[in-house]
Amino acid sequence: MAELIDELKNIQLAIFDLDGVVYRGNSLVPNADKVINELKKLSIKVVFNSNNSTATRETYVERLKDFNIKSKITDFYTSASIASSEITRIKKEANIYVIGETGLKQELTALGHKIISHPANYTTIDFVVVGLDREFNYNKLAIAQRCILEGKAKFYATNADATLPVANGLKPGAGSMVNALAICIDNEPIRIFGKPEPFGIELILRDTNTPPEKVCIFGDRLNTDILAGNRANITTLAVLTGVTTREMIESLKNEVNNSKSPNTNLLPDLIINNLTEIFKNFQG
Repeated sequence: MAELIDELKNIQLAIFDLDGVVYRGNSLVPNADKVINELKKLSIKVVFNSNNSTATRETYVERLKDFNIKSKITDFYTSASIASSEITRIKKEANIYVIGETGLKQELTALGHKIISHPANYTTIDFVVVGLDREFNYNKLAIAQRCILEGKAKFYATNADATLPVANGLKPGAGSMVNALAICIDNEPIRIFGKPEPFGIELILRDTNTPPEKVCIFGDRLNTDILAGNRANITTLAVLTGVTTREMIESLKNEVNNSKSPNTNLLPDLIINNLTEIFKNFQG
């Protein structure tokens, strides 16, 4: 059986980002399936925390199944599911205007909310929730703006990622839609539910009843995964299979050491080239 490196020997819960860590586009990150299966053999609980709000958790289960990774719906904490849970805590059965895709809309309707795509009266909209929307357009932006400025709807966002990793590079992320609305209403979202906010990780810790010192997160983004993990006081591992490079981390370290940057929370506890490096004796 594989043996974890000393820095992770007390870990009971492993949180994985998806895009850039487990897969990129339609391609599995090499050995990600084997590493996750080895962790489970060591009785370490594995969950997934993604800022991508476009797909349902059922879709993620099927997607990981295609990569030989067994999972269940409750293993996934997406920015859509986290946003839906919190919106429901604030107001049940709300009327919501969504800039977003199937994942976000289904998470909201599953908890009893009504998605109104063409509001006849902007004052009936309780919330505007913005996530990644690959059919985003000027008309959607205009409706969202009016719901907030004329109808006084509350503005929330799933996440503010600038980019979305895909198999052959990067595409615009949800942050481009969130910022577009923020500019035209001259106000930021009341809350952004995804990383780098620690809200989702703290929810995972509560749901699993696991103390922070027994938890680690694997992420490929310093300004989302690593920052969120550090804010939640868990062990953070930057995996160099996504958007972050070792050179980027070293540059940030130099800035911090030279007092040019206060962003120490962007620095990971550990840097690994790939997931297999968490084991002393990974066989493959």
